[in-house]
Amino acid sequence: MKQTADPELACPVAPVVDIVFSRWTTPILWSLNTHGRQRFVELERRLTSITPKVLTQRLRRLERDGLVARTYYAEVPPRVEYEITELGASLGPLFAHLSTWADAHLPEVDRAREAYDGR
Repeated sequence: MKQTADPELACPVAPVVDIVFSRWTTPILWSLNTHGRQRFVELERRLTSITPKVLTQRLRRLERDGLVARTYYAEVPPRVEYEITELGASLGPLFAHLSTWADAHLPEVDRAREAYDGR
């Protein structure tokens, strides 16, 4: 059997997982989808344990991927707002499905972990 050298070809969802489920990406998208357009400081308050540096990096990556739009207002003091794009919002059904799965199955996962760790 010939193996595929490129893991993305072997698993077509790998690029999506890399984009959407990296650390902090999902909470940022969830917050923007739930609360709408937000300033940096508002996101920072909602995501209490993220550092400003990491939040900046993630927002830039999400903007580059087309999932978040950044709007700069040239006023004094300058103001920047972030909002989820139509592309980013299209992930809503995926997140809703994952939330439903979590409600239904995370207790099972917890029991499996306890059984495994109890060995």
